[in-house]
Amino acid sequence: MKRTRFLLSLIAAIAATPAFAEGASVAPGDALLTITAEGKSTRTPDIAHFTAGLTTVGQTASAAMAANAAAMTRVIDSLKAAGVAERDVQTSNLSLNPVFDDAARRPDGAAPRITGYQASNTVAVRARDLAGLGRVIDTLVSAGANEVNGPNFDLDHPEAALDEARIAAITAARARAELYAHAAGLKVLRILSIGESGGYSPQPLVFMARKAMAAPTPIAAGEVEEQVNVTVQFELAPL
Repeated sequence: MKRTRFLLSLIAAIAATPAFAEGASVAPGDALLTITAEGKSTRTPDIAHFTAGLTTVGQTASAAMAANAAAMTRVIDSLKAAGVAERDVQTSNLSLNPVFDDAARRPDGAAPRITGYQASNTVAVRARDLAGLGRVIDTLVSAGANEVNGPNFDLDHPEAALDEARIAAITAARARAELYAHAAGLKVLRILSIGESGGYSPQPLVFMARKAMAAPTPIAAGEVEEQVNVTVQFELAPL
């Protein structure tokens, strides 16, 4: 919280400087220096995102969809039974496609024929109990899910971590500007502008669907990193 207040005070002070406005003038004999720097902060994740679903086949489109609906209902019910809130489960993909025979094996060279239908349904899940995530995955597979991908670990509320990364980025930019100014026989007079970009999203791991084992699937949450890039323009003046 103290760092957040410091960041807000820093931004307010800079914004109050007349030269902060776009197109600020530079005094004769002064120089412009543009620095790009990054700031990082790490946290233990408190939420995980993953997808789960299944694929079924049937002789007709309605049969494939009916089988899929029944199986997917069991999967969603298993999520609820494992403690995942209804608001944390959302359908992300639903598809129905025909299945064709292998025309290459037909001597008459006729066009492929529909031999059945394939229905797929996938839900996006947010898991807030990371300690029990392995058990949730195993429960899904036991309930019939044959497509499980993830997790992507994250912070449910990343604002404080992002503010810490912003402070680190500004501090790094200022230190580098002081270094360049000293090497050039100048001094840092003021900041003219600040621009922010970037950000980091952790790469997801991939689960392979399997039968549930006596021991739950091991899950290692590790750490997640928030990253902010800033571009800061400084005015340098003679000593």
